[in-house]
Amino acid sequence: MRSAPNTLFTNARISAMTGGDIAPVSGVLAVRDGRITYVGPEDGLPPDCAGFETVDCGGRLVTPSLIDCHTHIVYGGSRAKEFEMRLEGVPYEEIARAGGGIVSTVSATNALSEDDLVETALPRLDALIAEGVATIEIKSGYGLNVEAELKMLRAARRLAALRPVRIKTTWLAAHATPPEYGGRNGDYIAEVVLPGLEVAHAQGLVDAVDAFCEGIAFSPDELKPVFEKATALGLPVKLHAEQLSNLHGAEMAASFGALSADHLEYLDAAGAKAMAEAGSVAVLLPGAFYTLKEKQLPPVAALREAGAKIALATDCNPGTSPLTSLLLTMNMGATLFGLTVSECLAGVTRNAAVALGLSEETGTLEAGKAADIAIWDIDAPAELVYRIGFNPLDRLYAEGREVRL
Repeated sequence: MRSAPNTLFTNARISAMTGGDIAPVSGVLAVRDGRITYVGPEDGLPPDCAGFETVDCGGRLVTPSLIDCHTHIVYGGSRAKEFEMRLEGVPYEEIARAGGGIVSTVSATNALSEDDLVETALPRLDALIAEGVATIEIKSGYGLNVEAELKMLRAARRLAALRPVRIKTTWLAAHATPPEYGGRNGDYIAEVVLPGLEVAHAQGLVDAVDAFCEGIAFSPDELKPVFEKATALGLPVKLHAEQLSNLHGAEMAASFGALSADHLEYLDAAGAKAMAEAGSVAVLLPGAFYTLKEKQLPPVAALREAGAKIALATDCNPGTSPLTSLLLTMNMGATLFGLTVSECLAGVTRNAAVALGLSEETGTLEAGKAADIAIWDIDAPAELVYRIGFNPLDRLYAEGREVRL
């Protein structure tokens, strides 16, 4: 990868996302060896920044680059036909019995080679990058056997080599139970999820461990061995929880110090309190809420009252959130969930970094952090949330290198 030039960003209106006030402040930002060395007024610029390559921001808004902290962008096939069938009134259960639903995605994913998975994922990744995303999480979970799950993670690692952005991988073999293990969740976890996790860890393919805790998936008790194994391997955990019902999965995840619990429509006040106390981020996924036409809103007021950090993510996947726009996700977070502009922006920068265990590395514009910088051709931060179908990105930098597609 090419080295990052020492760069001075001048004539900038900077929203550093270090606190609650997101109002931009005029100033400059200095980058040395891919790290931020100074953010502040021009008259305070250290003398050793003389001679840096200069980028004139032209008075544009400068923020941290965006972070999509929950995606499933590596997969095979399409569920567009199912979408069409649902619009025509065919019940989901009937679609699933006919081989649709997650089973169809598993079949399509297993049928693709690693090269194919990389090729099909690249357009989705590029769509996110084009909107200012420089950090993205990618989950497995559509293989449901050891080799296919590993194949997905290898494809995710290769994407990081093909694009100059940061990618974090997550082992999600406990996403669903394959048909051959129907009614035997415990056997599937013991024979596939746990040994596969050990292999993924040994091969350096996994950064975190996730699972789906729901009546149609796995119970908290069934998932405890997965989190215990992750903890033994030194891997952080996260959880799909309380999306369709309240099984108190978020509380269980918090007891393991989870990075995050995600979805959370049915989370109660006790769960919000447990998450806040554990420092687990509440990752809200309005794309899935919208696609599934859900009515139960996530408990934003309870999360605020508990002091839990809130993040937003696309949940990009073929079935329930075929969404590749983090800008639209912010708009949905505001219009559907009632988040403020500040909460939406923090949710795709500072808090999203916490949800990936990257708060010391990225998510804010501060000296010492990676120079992950987005320059926007707009006047106010609110425009990033308010507009629909509008991409004002002017330039994007990841670790000090300009990202060009």
